[in-house]
Amino acid sequence: MKLEGQHISKSQKDEESLRVLKELTVKLCSNDISTARLAAFNLSWMQEDGLAILSKILFGDFSRTSKKAAAYGLRSMKGRMKKMAVAVLEKGLHDRNRTTKAACIKALSLMKKSDSNKNRRPGKHEIKEIPKKS
Repeated sequence: MKLEGQHISKSQKDEESLRVLKELTVKLCSNDISTARLAAFNLSWMQEDGLAILSKILFGDFSRTSKKAAAYGLRSMKGRMKKMAVAVLEKGLHDRNRTTKAACIKALSLMKKSDSNKNRRPGKHEIKEIPKKS
């Protein structure tokens, strides 16, 4: 914990980051889907480290709950990591493990559905022409 006036060294930051990543990885492997999904969502904000952990869980020998949560975390990635997450999910479509394949199919279909809903939404304040009275 940082107090005012104290500076945290780079090695302390790295140790703290590793501790948080390990803690989230343990939670991701939980049998409680809510805990696992929350950990996956938090990992989705951790850029390359989060992507590596989520990919490892998705393709590793883990429970169905963990794989579904990892797919959720990959689906939740934003910004520059989204393309990489989609690539990982597409790679999972060709995996031999049927749980991995099913989680990837579901995640990609939900991502596609979400994108199509964003495109169809009309503007809130659309200007319309009012016809003149004759």
